[in-house]
This record gives sequence, structure tokens and C-alpha cells, in this order.
Amino acid sequence: MFHKVKAVNALQNNCLSVQFAEGVTKIYDITPLFSKWVQFKDLQDDRALFESVEVDFGGYGIIWNDELDLSCDELYANGKTVETPFDGLMAFTDATEIWGLNESTLRKAIAYGKLINGVDACKYGKQWVISAEAMRREYGEPKGEKALPFNMG
Repeated sequence: MFHKVKAVNALQNNCLSVQFAEGVTKIYDITPLFSKWVQFKDLQDDRALFESVEVDFGGYGIIWNDELDLSCDELYANGKTVETPFDGLMAFTDATEIWGLNESTLRKAIAYGKLINGVDACKYGKQWVISAEAMRREYGEPKGEKALPFNMG
């Protein structure tokens, strides 16, 4: 199963906070990698390098430099899920990709009252977000390989 990384932040104790497109946040501890691959030892010795982590182009993983990266599947499979106030929320763009819909479908659903603004979805600046629970209620389970791994109900 494919999991798209939306954001990553360096934490203390060699841990990363990784947010995924489907509204899940995981904490990934890179400490075991220090003894597994010599390249990752650089992250232990250089805090500035560790903190330079960023999302790889397209959200397929995270990178530090040309020699240090981790895949989205590794981060998802071996990260520890943590609860946040934003669990189950996703951008319209991510929801439409996961469910195989057009963004205009969601905007029309709000305009016609099928999805309730402020309850099922909300606009922050120029970005709309929607709950996975509302998506499942109105559109069923996600389509294809990008199906969400958690139950929001």
C-alpha cells in the first residue's frame, strides 16, 4: 500500500514526526538505522544535517541529501502512530486522489449540503480540508491501492 508523506519534522532523540496525506501522524525513530547502514551514522553525529530533513518530491519519502533517504512505506510501516487533533483530516486534493473524484465534486457537495461546512469540511485560507469519516460516509471506501489503513468510525 502506498502512503504519501505530506510533512516531516525533526524531533529530539533521533525521532521524526511524519504526517501522511491520509491524515495519520507517525513518530519514526531512526536510531536503529545508525548500526544498520553506515550512511545514517552521519545523522547521529550532525544535528544540523538531521534537522535538514524534508519531504522528497511527490511525497514518496523523505530526504536529507543524495545518499540519505527513507521511503514513505518504511516510515509508515515502522513509525509509531500518535494521536493529534488533526487525525483523519486531509486536503481536498488528497481526498480526491485517494477516492478517485474531482475537487469540484466535493465543492458541489458542500454547496448542496451533502457535506456540511464546519462539520465535515472546513476552509483554512485557500485550502479546504475534509474528514476521512465524511468521505467514507458519502463516498464509501477509498478506491484502489491508496485505500486508507484506519477506521474513522
